[in-house]
Amino acid sequence: MELIFIIIGINVVYVSLYTLRMIFVIKGQRILASILSLGEVLVYITGLGIVLENLDNPWNVAAYCAGYAVGVYIGSRIEEYLALGYVTVQVTVDCVEIELPSKLRGYGYGVTSWLADGKDGKRLMMQVLAKRSNERKLNQILDKLCPKAFVISFEPKNFKGGFWVKQVSKGF
Repeated sequence: MELIFIIIGINVVYVSLYTLRMIFVIKGQRILASILSLGEVLVYITGLGIVLENLDNPWNVAAYCAGYAVGVYIGSRIEEYLALGYVTVQVTVDCVEIELPSKLRGYGYGVTSWLADGKDGKRLMMQVLAKRSNERKLNQILDKLCPKAFVISFEPKNFKGGFWVKQVSKGF
């Protein structure tokens, strides 16, 4: 029974590291991903070796599979907690509230706004760049200021220049 928990634990650690490494690669943090891969491979070889030595017990294979599944979940939760990178939030409101971009700027967000034509009339469009760790706070502010807003968020791969780069260099 102890062996089963060891196999699950090793695989949880391995797959959590694997998940984080893949996210770091996608985010362009190659050096951190490379360093993380050292520990990942060590844990993987250890766990796989234990399972291969004990294939006679199907519970060991089941433990390996369960540890893998739990590792994916934990790895994704860790990444969510770290909230690496940035998010671009596109906000569409049905009223042409000119003060709304200024209010968001007052909260420290960089906002680009323009008027657009929607199916039922004029719309105010805003594009807001925020750290992923602040996305939930931004959505709460938007819910308070304009509860009927249509909001889409996506992750930009990179950006250059503008308000945001100046704020980041100031330690915003």
